[in-house]
Amino acid sequence: MKDNNTENSGTQQPGKKTYPKRQKKTITLNLSASVIDYFKDMAGTSGIPYQTLINMYLEDCVINNKMIDVSWR
Repeated sequence: MKDNNTENSGTQQPGKKTYPKRQKKTITLNLSASVIDYFKDMAGTSGIPYQTLINMYLEDCVINNKMIDVSWR
């Protein structure tokens, strides 16, 4: 059976770097304007795209097993 994994298929262009396939999924997410503004402001000062910053923050929550307070205030 043919392997559909094209990551190591030998079709790399000369001089082009190869990176391990990132295991990311495209989703639609509704965020408040204040959250988006916060990360866009941070992106402006850090030079890192705001979507990457959001992903980095969420990955940090997963790695450190951070729990959020879901009680109503």
